[in-house]
Amino acid sequence: MKEVVILGLNNHIYSKDELIDIFENTIGKTLGEVDKNHIFDRTIDKPKITGIAGNVIEESVLGYEADSYQRPDLVVDGIDVELKTTGIRRSKKDKKLFEAKEPMSVTAVSPEKISDEEFSTSNFWHKLEHLLVIYYLYDSDMTVLAAEYAKFPIKGYDFYEFSSLNKKILENDWSLVRDYIKSLQEEYDDPTRYYPTLSSELRPELMMIDIAPKWPNRPRFRLKRATVTTLVQQHFGKQFESLDTDYNTFKEIDEKLHNLTIQLKNQTIAELMSHFDIPLNNKGKISKGVTEQIVTKMFGAKVNKMNKIDVFNEIGLRAKTTTWTVKGGRTEDTKLFPVDFEEWTTSDKLFEESTVYNYFSENQYLFIIFQESEDSLDGIDNNKFIGFKRLSFDDKFIGNEVRVVWDDVREKVHKNKLVETTVVNKAGEPIINKNGVVQTTVNLPKSKDHTIFFRGTSSNSSYKPESVNGISMYRQSIWLKGSKLNNMLADIEFI
Repeated sequence: MKEVVILGLNNHIYSKDELIDIFENTIGKTLGEVDKNHIFDRTIDKPKITGIAGNVIEESVLGYEADSYQRPDLVVDGIDVELKTTGIRRSKKDKKLFEAKEPMSVTAVSPEKISDEEFSTSNFWHKLEHLLVIYYLYDSDMTVLAAEYAKFPIKGYDFYEFSSLNKKILENDWSLVRDYIKSLQEEYDDPTRYYPTLSSELRPELMMIDIAPKWPNRPRFRLKRATVTTLVQQHFGKQFESLDTDYNTFKEIDEKLHNLTIQLKNQTIAELMSHFDIPLNNKGKISKGVTEQIVTKMFGAKVNKMNKIDVFNEIGLRAKTTTWTVKGGRTEDTKLFPVDFEEWTTSDKLFEESTVYNYFSENQYLFIIFQESEDSLDGIDNNKFIGFKRLSFDDKFIGNEVRVVWDDVREKVHKNKLVETTVVNKAGEPIINKNGVVQTTVNLPKSKDHTIFFRGTSSNSSYKPESVNGISMYRQSIWLKGSKLNNMLADIEFI
């Protein structure tokens, strides 16, 4: 490495081959093993210091002191490159897959500057145009102190550049933020009073970025966790399908969905399966996930899940099916995501920094809506497609419905109020399952009391792999009550 000083700033000069040699020698080693400059000594006095992994990479692996300048960290073969050290973890749904531990911070949102910037010369794009991403495995089911990061292994590195499509998406996202700030500055004498609306107003339209934290704290641009997860999974070998048509904004996706509705509305599931040449399963029945497969076929994809399509996975657009009765009612609750008890059991974890908050603030749901046949004896193959609605959770819902569950569970965990009780029948006798196991219940949030609630699932009633405060339980997932969802969708126009 060469180090020169230009205009008072350190520029860390490397060749790409030099960096490859450096990081090839770190793969498989822990952060502690590569810490030749003893950066972890700082954790003795500051056990909760943040950014320790990045500091180790910068100061011990590359040998320069970290700084907070807005310019990229490195110059590689004459090109500015931003260095990012990011944690990955094993997916709860598939242990063979990695996912991003958290969103990736990019740079500050500076209202004083951004209104006069253009995307191509902005600090935002300067930071993202050329990346060197170092991946370490956050190999713990619990939140750990900074010193424990020394045990985490480095899993890989990636010289990454966004595709032309993703660059266009990022440009549109950034422009939404710039134009919104500009409109506030033009409309109000004191626009700072309205800056707190930045995140909530733009959330439904931002595809790959979000803004955090909220004002009055100075916010930063971040790549969504879903976006970083796609980057991670592509690096480690997962294949995603690309659509033949590019979609740069939610508006373009909505236009496609609107045209599909005009074309296909009132067709039954059976008719749609025939239209898109979707076969029955090997038992001669309609597969459980056929409606999501219908949506992917509508977009011309071969895969049967939206999260296997690169752009939908990157922007956190999740597909869900809801079936309305003839009277407009809804038949069942909706499963959202598996519970990661690490955050719920960590005493100093802030709600706004949790993946629970992150999930509701950055993901959106595309609901494909069907209506049941008037004949109650008809099967789901006669349910009629009536359209799409796109749901984004607003600040009020997150603050009222999600936060109350977060606080409730954490209070029970940290004040030893989590209780397991035996389920009894009307006679007060314990209910025993067919395999001889006594039914029990844990006082986690239930649907009778909460819009957002916990529900456990298991292959059999004796398998309880989750353990919290010494209580064994089924794998838990977060669910959304069907009646509440029905009311929320009723307030949203069809696309």
